[in-house]
Amino acid sequence: MRTFVVGKDGSMSLEEVNKPKYDEHQALVKTIACGMCGTDVKLLHRTFKGFPESVYPIMLGHEGVGEVVEVGAKVKGLKPGDKVLLPFVDPDEENLPGLGSGWGALSEYAVVCDPQAYPEGEAPECAYAQTVLDDDLDPVDAVMIITFREVLSSIRYFGIQPTDSVVVFGCGPVGLTYMKFMSLLGVKNLIACDIVPEKLEQAKAHGATHLINSKDQDVREEVRKIFPEGVDFVLDAAGSPAIVNQGMGLIKDRGAVLCYGVPEKEEITIDFSQADYNWRVIYQQMPRKSEEGKAHEQVLEWMRSGQLEIKDFISDYFKFEDSIEAYEKLLDRRVMKKGIITF
Repeated sequence: MRTFVVGKDGSMSLEEVNKPKYDEHQALVKTIACGMCGTDVKLLHRTFKGFPESVYPIMLGHEGVGEVVEVGAKVKGLKPGDKVLLPFVDPDEENLPGLGSGWGALSEYAVVCDPQAYPEGEAPECAYAQTVLDDDLDPVDAVMIITFREVLSSIRYFGIQPTDSVVVFGCGPVGLTYMKFMSLLGVKNLIACDIVPEKLEQAKAHGATHLINSKDQDVREEVRKIFPEGVDFVLDAAGSPAIVNQGMGLIKDRGAVLCYGVPEKEEITIDFSQADYNWRVIYQQMPRKSEEGKAHEQVLEWMRSGQLEIKDFISDYFKFEDSIEAYEKLLDRRVMKKGIITF
């Protein structure tokens, strides 16, 4: 099969390698599509936590959808033809020598686990998010469901309530999803911050009640005009540690700065001189797969009711053979929403 490889120097290539092996609890899938995201960018920059230079070169991709083509002997919950979220390719020095794995979903074949095939309590956590898609869902666009579930499970983890006020920094696919979902959950006080006017307009369409262009406006001054005592939460949906310090001047007493995703640096100095006496900083660097799986039904309910239009969050489609060019566009910030690689 072919797989997308990131070299030790950050170079990108499509390489011919062996198909991944699977065991009696797993199934082999043929990849249909894979989403592009900020995690990929950090892996390309070689700044993702837990991925030292020694694990490179790596196979990239984690927002995949694949069709089951073969199943292991003990598999009960999967059958050929099923479309499944989150297939991965694990490192395998014997079968895939010299390759690490950045989850590896940008490969022509990958592997999923069947939780029903394992003794109770022994299935890997990823199995509980490797969900079989219903037949009425487009398996290409369904890669967006992975982001949807991550965001919804994180909102639940952060404890955001309808009465809370939230400032969201970053109006890319993740930030827009956060605003849409918080709006659907009844949050009425949503402030969107970005430097791109078009993205701010998109945020308004997704539930933001106030817009701040952080390039042209003083964010603290504008937020305090609306909420003199500060807001309950500041959410970093852009992956910038600097937002933690900016958020210190925006949150009320016992407010919190919420950081979603893995920052490029693994340390941060917090200047809380602008904050009240009591505050929190909460990182959600890796949503738990079991919690993502539990978010699936709510996401589908919103989609089927028409409250959530999946196409609103997708801007680009690329063929797998053009994936290097696609990631060059992503790195140049020329992919405005979700980009999807199709196979």
